[in-house]
Amino acid sequence: MHDFTPLSGLAGGALIGLAAALLMLLTGRIAGVTGIVGGALQVDTADRSADRSWRIAFIAGLIAAPLIAALFGAPLPRPAMHASLVVVAIAGALVGFGTRMGNGCTSGHGVCGFARLSGRSIAATCIFMLTAIATVAIVRHGIGG
Repeated sequence: MHDFTPLSGLAGGALIGLAAALLMLLTGRIAGVTGIVGGALQVDTADRSADRSWRIAFIAGLIAAPLIAALFGAPLPRPAMHASLVVVAIAGALVGFGTRMGNGCTSGHGVCGFARLSGRSIAATCIFMLTAIATVAIVRHGIGG
């Protein structure tokens, strides 16, 4: 592992947990990012405008937080893209398809559902992790050697 920063990870995890807890306490909603984005992209009706407002505010916060941190001197690392844009787009589409099939994403199931001791979320999170482990093993030790 390089750049192991346990204190940053602890602080980040605590902030994610706090944000998820506040969203649940204040709105009764689960902080599953894919569901939040999906709901924000749905066709607007008169009764959905208030629902869309909090979703857009949540997404704006996700985008604004690292930018604000950068203003205070935090570095913004550039993601290393070792694949072509086509591969990244296909991977993104597969993740989107998987989150719809699993009725939620890792943030919804792993952070919120696991904390609520939801059996379905615990099972989904275990499947996410096993799939990630298998994928890394295949790509790093099989295909990519």
